[in-house]
Amino acid sequence: MDMNKTFFQRKEDREPQWHVIDGKGEVLGRLATRIADLLVGKKKTTYTPHTDGGDYVVLINVQDVELSGNKMENKIYTRVSGWMGGKKEIKAKDMVAKDPKSLIYHAVKGMIDQNRHRDERLRRFKIYVGSEHPHIGQVQGAQQV
Repeated sequence: MDMNKTFFQRKEDREPQWHVIDGKGEVLGRLATRIADLLVGKKKTTYTPHTDGGDYVVLINVQDVELSGNKMENKIYTRVSGWMGGKKEIKAKDMVAKDPKSLIYHAVKGMIDQNRHRDERLRRFKIYVGSEHPHIGQVQGAQQV
């Protein structure tokens, strides 16, 4: 047996699975870490850093995701346009009130490496406010995480 064989996953050999995650009562950071690991494919034995071998993730009940401590009132998200007076700040509770999907999307996006696979991985992340989602056919045999 030749011991000098290194495994490299090819794009055509990947077999993505679908995972349904219920966000009800979950803490934002821990949930985002779990989702990022599934999107990147780090939990698979065929993980190769330079190849995109991740899975699809469907997150339901995103409106019920919790933040620990007083972060809902105190956490501030900042963005700067580069123009004078272009600094915009929004609190987490205002962000949830406006669009609950943006909070979890922002957290997961920050946990995925900034490389050429990032957009592909984020396209496989589906977020839904209620418990209904249109991916019933894909997730018939999916794992309820």
